[in-house]
Amino acid sequence: MTSPMYTDQTPADVKNAKAVHLLTENTPNGQKVQIFLEELADVYGTEWTTTLIDCSTNEQKKDWFLRLNPNGRIPVIIDNTQSPPHSVMETSAELLYLLKFDTDHHFSFKGDVDQSELLQWLFFWHGSGAPYQGNLGFFRRAQEQNPFAINRFRKETYRVFNVLELQLSGKYHGQPKDFLAGKGKGQYSVADIGTWAWVKNWPGSGYTDEEMKDFPHLVKWIERIAERPAVQRGIGPKFKLS
Repeated sequence: MTSPMYTDQTPADVKNAKAVHLLTENTPNGQKVQIFLEELADVYGTEWTTTLIDCSTNEQKKDWFLRLNPNGRIPVIIDNTQSPPHSVMETSAELLYLLKFDTDHHFSFKGDVDQSELLQWLFFWHGSGAPYQGNLGFFRRAQEQNPFAINRFRKETYRVFNVLELQLSGKYHGQPKDFLAGKGKGQYSVADIGTWAWVKNWPGSGYTDEEMKDFPHLVKWIERIAERPAVQRGIGPKFKLS
């Protein structure tokens, strides 16, 4: 029986998908989930399929897509192991949902305190980081330039970069950290994935190398995560429309 989630206009590769299916575009938000799925594949052999969406055509605003995500944004995951299939919107919610496949806590924590720290940093970036950096990019690219808006979002993005630097530097808790959450130097987790996909784009946000010297631990964190094979695949050619 066809799920009411789907219509005649729903692409066949979406309707016929098995297990986890990802609808995405190779933007920072899409890359968060792309990277995590690649990480899960490396550790657990998790399998999924993908439909690439071209948002410049407003495909994500069509009725078939809005049934999956009424907000009309990528990415969306559909868990076809559920009956009926279960769709999940919002990147942080998607990362947390996919943690059910992380049974050995490679990208999350067993302890409540460490897991709380993961949630804090994941939500911090979702609510305080991505909106500022996203709006900075929007106003910098806009045909009609608005210096007030650009300056505001530039300052706020720089401020949240400093918040990340404070955490990674260990200024207030005594020990520099390799990753945002977890005891000691921390453990790579979905908090890092959800943040890195945006922060890595600091050159495109208009910051200079000189300005980023204020954030040495943040820059090293960006480089550290960029070296991971799953991260390289998660932002790579397989997710780019031809």
